[in-house]
Amino acid sequence: MMTWLDSPASETQITHRRRIWLYIVATLVIVFLVVPTFIVIPMSFSASQYLEFPPKTWGLRWYGNYFGSTEWMTATWVSVKVAVLTVIFTTPIATMAAYGLFVSKIRLSRFIFILLITPMMVPVILIAIGVFFAYTKVKLNNTILGLVLAHSVLALPMVLIVVSAGLRSYDMNQERVARSLGASRLKAFFMITLPQIRFSVITGALLAFIVSFDEVIVALFISGGKMSTITRSMFLALRDQIDPTIASISTVMVLITSVALILAQMFGKSKSK
Repeated sequence: MMTWLDSPASETQITHRRRIWLYIVATLVIVFLVVPTFIVIPMSFSASQYLEFPPKTWGLRWYGNYFGSTEWMTATWVSVKVAVLTVIFTTPIATMAAYGLFVSKIRLSRFIFILLITPMMVPVILIAIGVFFAYTKVKLNNTILGLVLAHSVLALPMVLIVVSAGLRSYDMNQERVARSLGASRLKAFFMITLPQIRFSVITGALLAFIVSFDEVIVALFISGGKMSTITRSMFLALRDQIDPTIASISTVMVLITSVALILAQMFGKSKSK
């Protein structure tokens, strides 16, 4: 009797039984990544004065401490504002770059693509040091603009890759037909191409938000005071003392990031239908 283990796992006719090792490794990796989250979330509902797992007493003490703190709320608002502005700044630029490289016939297009995604390959600490010294010359340290520009450098490769993937599954003949009927390239793009790749653009925008909202290394170098992001404030708080408020903030950040990822997956599935 054939079981699911003996059924094909893909079009290559490889069975699930032959892939059982891959399933085990994937499960172990997922558990390794998810378990810390399952530890932090219960700790955030502890009423104790110290971090403890499992909590002996339960309560919303540290959530009240977070939402009632002017310092934490200011840092949170800075992170949200920077993330939204990063999305607004990065998404159009990355979309235009992806489109330009897609329709370009020059041989250097592949090299330019690799050049644009270089921030993904360079250690973030090196980018942070370079940005810090560059900003010192133009006085952009501790500014919203400086954070947005720096985070855009980190987020652009993500949006570029996602939009490029969407364009590869798009039939450019549709745009050519519109242009042959008198539409300009710009009008054809907005009326024909953009609606076809909108899910990729939205997904890229959500990923840009996550990259900016969760970023901490660059923020440690170029922000501070009233312009400190929530991740930077959390890092400094952990360095000085182990404040249980960190657990409640981490839970809120996990919730925000998870919602963004779920939305990205939903848009991705909608695109594939």
